[in-house]
Amino acid sequence: MGTQPPPKTLPTPRRGEIWFIKLSTDPTDKEARPIVIVSPDGRNLHPRANTVLAVPLSTTLTTNPSHIVLERGETGLRETCEAQGENITVVPKVALIPARTVLRTLSATSLRHIAAAVVRGMGVLPEELK
Repeated sequence: MGTQPPPKTLPTPRRGEIWFIKLSTDPTDKEARPIVIVSPDGRNLHPRANTVLAVPLSTTLTTNPSHIVLERGETGLRETCEAQGENITVVPKVALIPARTVLRTLSATSLRHIAAAVVRGMGVLPEELK
């Protein structure tokens, strides 16, 4: 009887952290892109939860109402970027790639703006939820 390798330890991302991933919707030659984790830490840190919710970031700046501009100083990334609220996605933890440099964790205010952008991306105005 052979020994089994130990199970791979899943990353433990926190809400507001920036990680990298190769999204299946991206062109195959595109490098891993930054994403911001938006799921609550109860889900993110649970040992049996193997996915998180994330919003992709893009350096292609637009005037899309479901995009939120994040400045370099806020993220720690090299360029200003946008959180694309309409592209919120479920990401397997095993696919997360840690940043090569220290990045910042987004503030609660920025996360609320991103949540409002997700709602706008669904065709609902945030004030309609009140």
